[in-house]
Amino acid sequence: MHTGLVFLDAPSPNFDERALPVTMIVLHYTGMESAEAALERMRDPAAKVSAHYMVDEDGNITRLVPEDKRAWHAGRSHWRGITDVNSASVGIEIVNPGHEHGYRPFSAEQMGSVIPLVAEIKERYAITRGNVVGHSDVAPARKQDPGELFNWHALARLRLALPRPTRNLLDPGWPDAGFIMALERFGYDVSDETAAVTAFQRRFRPELVDGEIDMECRCLLLALLLPKPQGDD
Repeated sequence: MHTGLVFLDAPSPNFDERALPVTMIVLHYTGMESAEAALERMRDPAAKVSAHYMVDEDGNITRLVPEDKRAWHAGRSHWRGITDVNSASVGIEIVNPGHEHGYRPFSAEQMGSVIPLVAEIKERYAITRGNVVGHSDVAPARKQDPGELFNWHALARLRLALPRPTRNLLDPGWPDAGFIMALERFGYDVSDETAAVTAFQRRFRPELVDGEIDMECRCLLLALLLPKPQGDD
């Protein structure tokens, strides 16, 4: 099933049956002080959390839940009309202390494992680029991960995720309410509008995450709504 990737197995009891076919990949950071703590939590029945895979900072990949089962990684979430994101996704936890414990860039070894892992899963289920997302994309009011330091560019240039648009950028001149409508059309839960804008920026304009709708945000979102967004080459 996998080519070239080596897996460590640490089965978690925290899963149940899928109710939907797999159409998404959700990327997370562990947000804990160590990989060991994260692994222990994801295998603790009392914690009721898990993921299909965990990628350590040295690039090692641990398999916790079989892909045909529903791991408990996304929580209350929403993307493109899907509200049972756990049923429709494969969850990958990437070891990083996160914003609460000393957020730092993801290692080259990690990205060297994340990229082929995402590529294999994406191909296996014919997942579209627009459905390779971060936890903050599917739960903007609750989550920040994998965060503004995650290298989406590396995935996008291999067509494993949507690019940050860089060409033919035009300002549609939407009022703020129009931007929010477009953001919802793109896939975000906009019930908390500022959180949704912030999540969009964290993903597509990580150098300035302020929750404010501006011309650049409008230009980026319009380009992403076109059939073939161009950028990240």
